Amino acid sequence: MTTYDERGTTCSEDGRHAGPSGGGDAPADAAAADALSRLLGLPLSAAAALLEEHGSLAGLRRAGPAGLRRSGLTLGRAARLVAALDLVVAVLAERSPARARVTGPAEAARLLLPEMGVLEREQLRVLLLDTKNRLITAVTLYQGTLSTCQVRVAEVLAAALRHNAAGLVVAHNHPSGDASPSTEDVALTRALVSAGALLDVPVLDHLVVAGSGYTSLREHGLGWD
Repeated sequence: MTTYDERGTTCSEDGRHAGPSGGGDAPADAAAADALSRLLGLPLSAAAALLEEHGSLAGLRRAGPAGLRRSGLTLGRAARLVAALDLVVAVLAERSPARARVTGPAEAARLLLPEMGVLEREQLRVLLLDTKNRLITAVTLYQGTLSTCQVRVAEVLAAALRHNAAGLVVAHNHPSGDASPSTEDVALTRALVSAGALLDVPVLDHLVVAGSGYTSLREHGLGWD
C-alpha cells in the first residue's frame, strides 16, 4: 500500500482506484439500486436500470432533474432523488476532523472525492500539509477547462508558501468520468515536482478524480522522473 512519508512517497505498483478504498464491486451497485428502489418507490429492476443508464450515483446527480425526467422519472421522484443525492454530498463533504492526516492516496481521495467527483467543470485543488502530513487547508486554485486556464506552477507553490506547508497533494477532476491522466496532466505534474524540489516543498502526489474513482500519478511514476 502506498504511503506518504514526511518528505516523500513510497510507491505501489498500481495507482488507479475505483474509490477511496481502492475498490468497487457488484455488491455496492446492488446496495445503491436497493436504496434507489426504496427512496423512489420503484421496482428493484427499474432502479437498477436507472443506475446502469447513468453509470453511478454521481452520474444520477450530474443528470439533474431534466436528465432524470428524460429517463422516465416523474417530476416529484426526480426532485426527491436530486435532493437526496445533494444531502449525501453535503454529509460526505462536512469538515474533516481537525488536522486530519493524509498518509497516502486513499486518504487524500477521501477528502476530495465527495465534492470533486461530481463536479461538472474541471477544477484544481491543493491539499497543503505540515511536516507530519496533517492537513493545514485545502485550496481551490482553478476552475474551468484546465487546458485553457494554463495552470501556473508558481501560483500552486505560492499557496504552499503562504501557508508554510511542508508538502502538498495536487488534484483535479475529469468530468468525463475517465480518471486516466492525460499527457498534459503528466507534464504539469513534472513541472510541479521540479519546482517543489527547488523550493523544498515536495509535491507528494497528483490525483486525477473522476466520479467515484481516482488515479494517483505518483503510484504510476508519471511526472517523477
